Amino acid sequence: MNGFEPAALLAIVGLILVKEAGIPVPVPGDLIVIGAGVAASRGELDPAVALGAIVVASIVGGAVQYGLLRSVARPLMLRILERLGSAERVERQTDRLRRGGATSVAIARSTPGVRIVAIAASALAGIPAVAFVVGLAIGNGLFIAAHFALGYAVGEPVVSLVGGALGPLAVAAAGLAVLGAIGWVVLGRLRGRRAASSLPSVAAWADACCPACLTLAAVEARSGS
Repeated sequence: MNGFEPAALLAIVGLILVKEAGIPVPVPGDLIVIGAGVAASRGELDPAVALGAIVVASIVGGAVQYGLLRSVARPLMLRILERLGSAERVERQTDRLRRGGATSVAIARSTPGVRIVAIAASALAGIPAVAFVVGLAIGNGLFIAAHFALGYAVGEPVVSLVGGALGPLAVAAAGLAVLGAIGWVVLGRLRGRRAASSLPSVAAWADACCPACLTLAAVEARSGS
């Protein structure tokens, strides 16, 4: 451990909290979590503390977004969805969430490509607060734990491979983000829309762009959901 650990963890938690609260941040969420796992594998973060803090931050942020969308932000959100042509996609998820409750929320929040609209859809569906928070906690926990574990598992071998230099890691992360953006463009076309100019697609890229997420999202796109 080093003295920089509290500041690093605070920055990670802050980013996750802001993103989950619905404020657009052009940084892929899964890469943030994977990076935290890498840092934990190098002894720069306590794994249990870091993972727990990130999950809690995601739940708090998601609950804030849900609360806003159930109240003061609801009219604005509806207008934005109509203008961006995303209302139909959210409506599909709204119907599913209304039928499935907490279970559907958990599934949606752990599924790349779907999780980005799950909170808005839950608010529109009128999912009870308790059921929403339970589903949110389970779904976020699964998604975050999987990506944190991935970073933890590959972190040390990758660092050893590049000789412990952070520069190549940063370049690799940037390259992965670019590949993720390209992937979301392709997935957007699979769904029959131009993702390159679509804010929902950009938001989805900023939420999940690792290879595993892209693969799962491609399956979801081809299924027509």
